[in-house]
Amino acid sequence: MNFRRISVLASNVFREVVRDRIFYIVGFYAFILAAALVLLPEFAASTEDKMFLDFGLAAMSFLGLIVAIFIGTGLVNKEIEKLTVLVLITKPLSRSEFIIGKYFGLLAVLAVFIAVMTVIYLGFLQLGNIPYPGSSILLATIFLFLQLSLITAVALTFGVFTSSLLATALTLAVYLMGHVTQNILQLSHMSSNPSIQRMTQALYVVLPDFSRLDLKNAAVYGLIALPDTVSLVLNAGYGLIYTILFLAIAIFIFSQREF
Repeated sequence: MNFRRISVLASNVFREVVRDRIFYIVGFYAFILAAALVLLPEFAASTEDKMFLDFGLAAMSFLGLIVAIFIGTGLVNKEIEKLTVLVLITKPLSRSEFIIGKYFGLLAVLAVFIAVMTVIYLGFLQLGNIPYPGSSILLATIFLFLQLSLITAVALTFGVFTSSLLATALTLAVYLMGHVTQNILQLSHMSSNPSIQRMTQALYVVLPDFSRLDLKNAAVYGLIALPDTVSLVLNAGYGLIYTILFLAIAIFIFSQREF
């Protein structure tokens, strides 16, 4: 595997996404934060600080999810539909390098995306004189990036073998179900039907548990204590393992396709 070829492809993906004016979304994020800073005190006179903290992280997560899913599903799929993949894979570029390069290109976009939105978010917190737990907020944004890294791998995997529309729907389904995997496991304990138990337990094992990478509520409200250092490392490793697994599946499927 040639890392130079991967880095060249990743930088090309980064420039292509930037040319698509994806960072206009950052301007939209700043706009809705400004609107929330003005409007929230009108609706929640005593809890507007917590609501703004929560709203800022939730909006960042939602916008990042939109970018990860809608661009991630089309990274490979659009190359296949336009037949430009035929040109790329005939060059000295392996199919695994093609997938990894595409992935890291979008990952670089997401890293800049989250970093810029975090700076804007913290700037509005300072502007509104809103007290906030700085280290907890930064930790939540780091784990948000890990979560988006995983969902990007999922989107890329589905985009390798199906249409962009179906891949988007499947990725969104995995994301939504991945946030209720704990409930799915509890459902298996409540049911007396062995078939349902096996099915729900299989879903729990197969689907990534995105709640492990979601620290928004713990960072903002403090109702749930932030995990200790060991748990944070284990949860980050959990997300990384699932990311590698989905990338490996994407590479395998792509390597089997005939063009």
